[in-house]
Order: sequence, then C-alpha cells, then structure tokens
Amino acid sequence: MFDTKPALRLLLVALAAFALPSLASDTEPRTIGAGVTLEEATPIATILAGPMAWKGREVRVEGEVTGVCTKKGCWMDLSDAEGNTLKVRVEDGVLVFPEDAEGLRASAEGTVSVQEMDRERYLGWQQHLASDRGETFDESTLGEGPYLLVEIAGTGARVEGP
Repeated sequence: MFDTKPALRLLLVALAAFALPSLASDTEPRTIGAGVTLEEATPIATILAGPMAWKGREVRVEGEVTGVCTKKGCWMDLSDAEGNTLKVRVEDGVLVFPEDAEGLRASAEGTVSVQEMDRERYLGWQQHLASDRGETFDESTLGEGPYLLVEIAGTGARVEGP
C-alpha cells in the first residue's frame, strides 16, 4: 500500500514555496516612473512656508497618500503629520499613481512648481479639486491671498506596501 503522507507533505511544501513570493511582493514598495533617487527628503512644511525659494528645485517629499486622481492617476496628494499637503502631478498617461495607494506612506520626487493665480482662477481650481473628491468647495475659506498653486511636477515615486 502507498503511504500518501510524504506526497502530501511534498505538495504542501511546493504550494508554500509558490505562495510565499506572491505574499512578499504585496508588501514590497511599488516604484512609479523614475522612482526616488534623492537621499534626503525636504519637509512639506518647509516648501509651503517659502514656496518661491523652492520654485524650480528638484526635491523629494514624503508623507501619507491622502488623495489620488481617480480618473487617470495623474496626481497624488502627500500629507505630513501636521496636515500640510502637496500635490504631486504628472502628465496624463506618462505616470499613473495607483488608486489603492490612498492611506499608504509614499515618497515622491520632482521639481517644485509655483504658479501665481488671481482669485477667480484659484477659486475655479479649488472647486475643480473638490469636485474630483466628490465634495463642494466652500468659497468663504478662500481668504485674501496671495493665491499660489504649489505642486511637485513629479518624475517618480515609491509607494510602500500595505
């Protein structure tokens, strides 16, 4: 009579060998575009405190992904522990930020972009962003200006696994 226990053990070991790499890959960081090459991160709060000093400079920022474009994956919001947020934007279709990255830690790299806007254009932009999130923008929160759109023109990112 044939003893099936050794064959069953061998089958279980083989299945585990195939399953473990796929489990490990779910927790590995995902690289988007050129990835992240700068060793030192610049705090989001530092860039927002003096954006004109950072305009045109290549930076790396880190934080929690608090929003991702649900239409084309063309932007990702990164927020620090204090709630400061920077949008990392890419050209449609060039890079795609994964929708399931929201709530995960990420690093992103690119050039700081600062665009001055008049009140009406800035209001329209804030309304557009709120609409993308399925919200309504409260115009009374706009303030007196100056109205600066500060973003990172992204070249790459790394999103940590769940």
